[in-house]
Amino acid sequence: MEQQTKQNLRIIPLGGCEEVGRNMTVFEYKKDILILDMGLQFPEEDMPGIDYVIPNIEYLKGKERNIQGVIFSHGHLDHIGAAPILLKKLGNPFIIGRPLTIEMIKHRQEDFSKGSSKTLRTTYINNIQKKMHLGSFTASFFRIDHSIMDAVGTIIETPVATVIHPGDWMIEHKPTGRDEIEYTYLAKLKRPTILMLESLGSTNSKKSVTEEQMLNNLYNLITSAPGRIIITTFSSQILRIKEILDYASRIGKKVALDGFSMKLNMEIAKKLGYIKVEKDTIIPIGKIMNFPNNKIIVICTGAQGEEMSALSRIVSGDHRFIKIRKSDTIVFSSSVIPGNERTIQRLKDNIYRLSDHVLHSDIMDVHASGHSNIEDIKNIISQIKPDYFIPVYANHFMLKEAAKIAYNMGFPEDKVFVPDNGSIIQFNKKGAEILKEKVPTNYIFVDGLGVGDVGEIVLRDRQMLAKDGMFVIVAVVDKQTGKVKGSPDIISRGFVYLRESKELLQQTRKKVIETIEKSTTSGGIINWIYTKNKVRNTLGDFLFQKTQRRPMVLPVIIEV
Repeated sequence: MEQQTKQNLRIIPLGGCEEVGRNMTVFEYKKDILILDMGLQFPEEDMPGIDYVIPNIEYLKGKERNIQGVIFSHGHLDHIGAAPILLKKLGNPFIIGRPLTIEMIKHRQEDFSKGSSKTLRTTYINNIQKKMHLGSFTASFFRIDHSIMDAVGTIIETPVATVIHPGDWMIEHKPTGRDEIEYTYLAKLKRPTILMLESLGSTNSKKSVTEEQMLNNLYNLITSAPGRIIITTFSSQILRIKEILDYASRIGKKVALDGFSMKLNMEIAKKLGYIKVEKDTIIPIGKIMNFPNNKIIVICTGAQGEEMSALSRIVSGDHRFIKIRKSDTIVFSSSVIPGNERTIQRLKDNIYRLSDHVLHSDIMDVHASGHSNIEDIKNIISQIKPDYFIPVYANHFMLKEAAKIAYNMGFPEDKVFVPDNGSIIQFNKKGAEILKEKVPTNYIFVDGLGVGDVGEIVLRDRQMLAKDGMFVIVAVVDKQTGKVKGSPDIISRGFVYLRESKELLQQTRKKVIETIEKSTTSGGIINWIYTKNKVRNTLGDFLFQKTQRRPMVLPVIIEV
């Protein structure tokens, strides 16, 4: 690949432009590199056994010393989740973020490797007006609204262009206790300006639920609940949890928090002074039986149906202190992350069997999204008035829809770039273009402690095992004559139930003996590798013909 030495600004998304998650963008000017975010992507249904997916940083190998810093826009896992792995691989570059974001990264780092947070080189954005000179880049920041505290937008100024990147964002209409954020001042930045806009809302034409509407609905449910009220939400919704805690304190109810990440995030927020809670409002989850049911609020994790989350354990009956009763009110104060639809539907089905009072966004406005809608996208583009527009941080179809919004607002087509992961968008004094070459962005799978050791072939094997099962043949062969001794043993897992498939097994054994003896009794030296492959292929075709399924066939030939 051509080296970046001229006065070009290159913008390279390593993830986040073909999926929801894995957000990471490289900015390169001459030899200097600045990175925005290092997120993970949760596994899809066709990724059995995978914990999560992280960006591929092959493009940055050999350029580690050129990295001037890594800016983190906010503390959601799709923006910080890969940091413990990637920061180490890149030689622990300088990291920049708001206090809550940096503290969340530190705790994630400790979870990954004890004591590793001490190696981090950090700069806190305590003042939003802060400007930082990072090699050829000048970074500054601006306020945005999102569903987590301390989210921040980033301005990256270079000699050839100025990048405006809100990260994940929304426009909070009629916010509680403050004015609505305006972005018109960003139109005065040094030109040309490039707006890189998270575009998850490009297909959403619904009117946004305001924070005030959502909180009023939650307050009414809390007040009128006939028994306990269990509210499940994202552990990062610290401000929402704080509002519920304040309201509970005012009306004399007790709150129990459940879920490791939720308790951890609340402790971090309290440590930073972001939250102050009345002493007796929060109680341990084990003490809820000491109070009347209608005086108890439980706020827990598990809104996405995560297997070991607090809500999943409550619903399955495995929770030590909570068994759902018909009088309990269950509230999903959360949205559905794309890819989790089936899991959440099953969770809701099970909850509806246990409780007569279940509320979610399809029924009542009990959640305010942290993302925009079509009108908000039009609004922010019209306020910032950028010279170039790059939709990012969403599936490809959403990026295309965001581009259409820009076109309909009068944007010239040559000023709008819809990138793929790995695209190189190059800016200089003459203009801008997407280069034909791309950088590697294939999935890097994390499975337990293994990073990248599960490749496409291993994943394909897992998919095959999950779909059609496994069929093992063990045959004993006389190495002198090439004849099969006795009857081959068959082990089947996830393919057919052996006791009910006697005819198929009999035919299979016959086919195995026939195939082995054809391959081994023709005279000369026996090629055992060829024989195994022949058995695998012949048996695979035979089983498909009989069952229309292709299990993984594993022949084991023992020479005696």
